[in-house]
Amino acid sequence: MTPAGRRILVAAEELFYSRGITAVGVDLIAEQSGVTKRTLYNQFGSKDLLVATYLAERDRRWRELVRTTVDTCERPVEAVTAPFDALRTWSKTNTRGCAFINALAELPDPSHPAHRIAANQKLWLQNLFKELAVAADCSDPVTLATRLFVLHEGALATQPLPIDTLSETADLARALVRASERPLR
Repeated sequence: MTPAGRRILVAAEELFYSRGITAVGVDLIAEQSGVTKRTLYNQFGSKDLLVATYLAERDRRWRELVRTTVDTCERPVEAVTAPFDALRTWSKTNTRGCAFINALAELPDPSHPAHRIAANQKLWLQNLFKELAVAADCSDPVTLATRLFVLHEGALATQPLPIDTLSETADLARALVRASERPLR
């Protein structure tokens, strides 16, 4: 990506996340990034593709943080709830809730390229919970993964409120994982 493209993406991310995707036009993004609309379109082709690129980049950073957090766990059973620990780190700089939930609400058309990225991010997380539960030999890993996913999404959805639901949610997630541990044989 060119330096102008990076500036556009940085400006778009800040604006889309803080104001909403549909509320932000390409004129404002171009102005904030110090480029012309023509440069914006030359770099990204359309606002839809810019939104998709914005979400893809957030997704890349989020997955990298989650994988790093999982990799630091000493035992597989600890890794099952690592996405909650990653969320605590992520939430220090992302306080307006989940960009992917927001995008799914703003872009309901499943054929929109950004909608697909947001939906795939959610499916990836649920699948990761299942993979981690299987690796930890938890009983009924599919059900556990669904429950952990719902808890994680609830923590994200309530993030903008002036209450800390993440601590309670993470504690509940750990309790679910403990309850699903198979006894040592």
